Amino acid sequence: MISDFLLKLVPFSPNELNDIVSHFEKEHVAKDEVLIKEGQICHKLYFIEQGIGRSYYLKEDGKDVTQWFFGDGNFMTSADSFFQQSPSLYFLEVLEDAVLYSITKEKMDLLLAKYHKMETLSRLVTIEILNQIVQKLNAIQFQTAKERYNYMLADFPDIAQRVSLGHIASYLGITQETLSRIRRKN
Repeated sequence: MISDFLLKLVPFSPNELNDIVSHFEKEHVAKDEVLIKEGQICHKLYFIEQGIGRSYYLKEDGKDVTQWFFGDGNFMTSADSFFQQSPSLYFLEVLEDAVLYSITKEKMDLLLAKYHKMETLSRLVTIEILNQIVQKLNAIQFQTAKERYNYMLADFPDIAQRVSLGHIASYLGITQETLSRIRRKN
């Protein structure tokens, strides 16, 4: 639940927490729904209570490449688009029926101005996201395909049961054939 996630990071008072959570809208989203398309401005930040999503882009040949997976208990957005209110470079898609909590940029800015602790939360979440991006970049640059696969499983243990192998292979930067060989040997 979103309140548990927030409290895990910052000690909000009950009144602060109730006010903050009241600015989020609960949404039930169907599998394969695209929340934002490339070129659109992302106006919402999503918290995934249940479900899994991904961000992806299209190559010139029309093939999609998964940039990131977002699982239960994590925020999901097109970060550059949401925070800068600029056109998104990515699509955001829900890969299974999901329960999301969304907040608009305007409501987020209101909460950031109202509560100093929200700035702390924002900083902690941003640092975590930056850390994950650096780790993925390091994995792509320095790890073998098998090491990248095992690293992904550490973050998303049940991903192979929830996401297509094509999405997983594109996330890892390998072919589906290579992924199949790695999975057979694991």
